[in-house]
Amino acid sequence: MKILAIIPALNAEHTIAPVIDAVLAQTSDLVVIDDGSTDRTGDVARAHGAKVLRHDVNRGKGGALKTGFTYALEQGYEGVITLDADGQHLPSEIPKFLAAAKEGHDLVIGGRAHLFEQMLPRRRMANRFSAWCIGKCSGALVTDSQSGFRFYSANLLRKLKLRTEGFDMESEVIVLAGRKGYRLVTIPIDLGFVNGLSTSHYKPLHDTLRIAWTVTRARLFW
Repeated sequence: MKILAIIPALNAEHTIAPVIDAVLAQTSDLVVIDDGSTDRTGDVARAHGAKVLRHDVNRGKGGALKTGFTYALEQGYEGVITLDADGQHLPSEIPKFLAAAKEGHDLVIGGRAHLFEQMLPRRRMANRFSAWCIGKCSGALVTDSQSGFRFYSANLLRKLKLRTEGFDMESEVIVLAGRKGYRLVTIPIDLGFVNGLSTSHYKPLHDTLRIAWTVTRARLFW
């Protein structure tokens, strides 16, 4: 399969280099979406061999991913692998996603449910609750709805109309894909580290409420 790796990045100059190096050990097809960074994220990414697409202003993780999706479809890729720039996602796990994709799955989510016990209590509870809610709304078995380490098929990306731009886009796509009958699967993955609080741009209250509102609209109206 012709697969593109996509790394959305915001102010990740101190973490992105080893991620890029490890991805390029798996595939030469990689694009970094510099989502309005104010540091040297784009320069570091280029210096390590990545193609960089830049937003002049920060659009949010979903907006960055959609820029990557559009590029992948324009270039004729059969699917994309998305992973974060902070080092939590291990590029060495990419073959697991490709194996699941070859079995015909349109959305493959790198699940962390087996690692939830290692998370801080509030983070563990939030992940379990969100997975349960989004699973109910999507009609699919979802054990980890917030993981950004994923495979998306080109067929899925062409067919779904994604409306949101923040962290909620990753929840939106699960609900829409599940309701429309696409094949979803969650696979267990290893992580570079479990709690990503120090490197995450996720705002717990704001983004949790935003995800809840997006999931409600996706389930009832979209």
